[in-house]
Amino acid sequence: MEKKVQTAAVILAAGSGKRMGTDVPKQFLSLCGEPALTWTLRAFEESSVQQSVLVVSSDEAEDFCRREIIEKHGFQKVCAFVRGGAERYDSVWNGLTALSDVMDPSSGYVLIHDGARCLVTADIIERTLADAKRHGAAVASVPVKDTIKRVDADGFSAETLERKTLRQMQTPQTFSYDLIKEAYRLMIEEHPQPDVTDDAEVLQRMCDRPSFLSEGSYENLKITTPEDLLLAEAILKKRGY
Repeated sequence: MEKKVQTAAVILAAGSGKRMGTDVPKQFLSLCGEPALTWTLRAFEESSVQQSVLVVSSDEAEDFCRREIIEKHGFQKVCAFVRGGAERYDSVWNGLTALSDVMDPSSGYVLIHDGARCLVTADIIERTLADAKRHGAAVASVPVKDTIKRVDADGFSAETLERKTLRQMQTPQTFSYDLIKEAYRLMIEEHPQPDVTDDAEVLQRMCDRPSFLSEGSYENLKITTPEDLLLAEAILKKRGY
């Protein structure tokens, strides 16, 4: 009998508000009257993903998420909370480890998503999941719009990169569970590399395995600066919220 495919998300919500210039973590800032993370979790609730692990920074953050987001809106898919680590990859590893007891390594897929990328949609989630089932690894992305130049050590333009070969990475980044967990195990235990900024890079470096680039959306922005918050509100209002 064919095994039933298991799906789970690791949602990273342990970030700070440094670049936002606020004491409130960016994922908890008000967005159309709700904490920004609410919109992230809503998209996963509306998708086929079966369960989620939420990575948070503290007991206080966990209590806030339970009370003001999950219980308030009746969300059902958050199965566990774990604490974030010193680096993003530590937080991802903690989330992946938390799934060990509930995921079958041979038939599971995991979506790793930044909680502050709160305009993700169920369609984007489903697309990366479908592509990961075909290719083992798939990342939401969009074509780069602007001209990109490589800069030399003195701050001068050294090279204009070929725009049609460039993509802007987003999340979710979706993988066969055993594949991405092994890549993170190798990095955490053998080759700590704090300069890595996304999960596809971990897989590429540790396992020499490329990821398929799925179609994301220019609306799937990450809340990082005050301007992002204004744009996110405009997008949600356009969607009818």
